[in-house]
Amino acid sequence: MQNKYQIAVIIPAHNEEKAIVKVLAEIPQVLNPIVIVVDNNSNDQTAQVAAQNGAIVLTEPKQGYGYACLKGIDYLQKQANLKIDIVVFLDGDYSDYPAKMIDLIQPIIDHQADLVIGSRALGRQETGAMTIPQRFGNWLATRLIYFFYKKRFTDLGPFRAIGYKALLSLDMQDKTYGWTVEMQIKGVKQGLKCTEIAVDYRRRIGISKISGTIKGVLGAGYKIITTIFKYR
Repeated sequence: MQNKYQIAVIIPAHNEEKAIVKVLAEIPQVLNPIVIVVDNNSNDQTAQVAAQNGAIVLTEPKQGYGYACLKGIDYLQKQANLKIDIVVFLDGDYSDYPAKMIDLIQPIIDHQADLVIGSRALGRQETGAMTIPQRFGNWLATRLIYFFYKKRFTDLGPFRAIGYKALLSLDMQDKTYGWTVEMQIKGVKQGLKCTEIAVDYRRRIGISKISGTIKGVLGAGYKIITTIFKYR
């Protein structure tokens, strides 16, 4: 059933040369996916390693998670010969379990959901995989979403799947840290069927660009909160 659907996987990556090979190796090949790694202003060998391991590699010099995701979407829109059904977003740091992608897309295939969030809060987390600021930020953001938009989420996890047509309908705009919350809020406002599944989470390879620095934590927190209020 799954291989009747064309799956595209977009992986934003900034300095992930040590992790990206592991991520690519664990993507379920039974899905026969189109795998796109967006090299987001790396100064290491991320792009070369990704290309050597079979990914389509795009370059986005403007650093920002949203910039990288938008680059991947733009590429898909320009491929007239492709009929994409589902897009999966996956981090390049090996903190997620790519094999879970099969479960992540199943609610969309079953017409039970348009957007599926991989919730780390519902799954098992390796000790130290999420910092205290990350946990608190997710707790606060998901409760604000429920308060303002009446939809209960447990996570803003970046590992997610969405129907391609649904994704385009959202007209995503955020260029940095507000990308995930923008998708969830717009999905709710547009009446998409949104759900979550439990995904496990491990300590990433390397240092996080967000939770690994005070600047990153504060910047991400500010952007997420302002995005929640922006779409009220």
